[in-house]
Amino acid sequence: MEALIKADKPNAAIMYIILLCFAAMGIFNAQVLSIFRRGREIGTLMALGMTRTRVVGLFTLEGGLNAFLAAIMTVILFGPLLWYFGNNGIWLGVDYSDGAMGIIVEKYLIPVYSVGLVVTTTIVVSIIVLIVSYMPSRRIARMKPTDALRGKVTV
Repeated sequence: MEALIKADKPNAAIMYIILLCFAAMGIFNAQVLSIFRRGREIGTLMALGMTRTRVVGLFTLEGGLNAFLAAIMTVILFGPLLWYFGNNGIWLGVDYSDGAMGIIVEKYLIPVYSVGLVVTTTIVVSIIVLIVSYMPSRRIARMKPTDALRGKVTV
């Protein structure tokens, strides 16, 4: 069984990367929508004298704080759930342990995740949030304040 698990590690890594890409797309979409909906606010800040660098920094900081708060809420809300399933497993509903279906699968699927995996995932997702917060805010900060105040936010 250990050999099967070891042989499946590359597939698990590919699935991990695919899921991170999906998460990055969702985060990017939310950040872009948030920043472009606030074009007038950005125009007001620039019209009041805030430099483009500070506007970009402000919205990147906001994205970073969102990532930090999301990480804390994940630990608080889903930490106990992860601990429970890690100790008790997820009941699959059917017992294939006798091999009658040609495969041997236990009644319970026990997920294996280490503290390192959870911390690494949190750091990677936080970096993704910072990057996708920086990119659209940099683009919108290049606009003229008058265009942003008029609501002429173009992609």
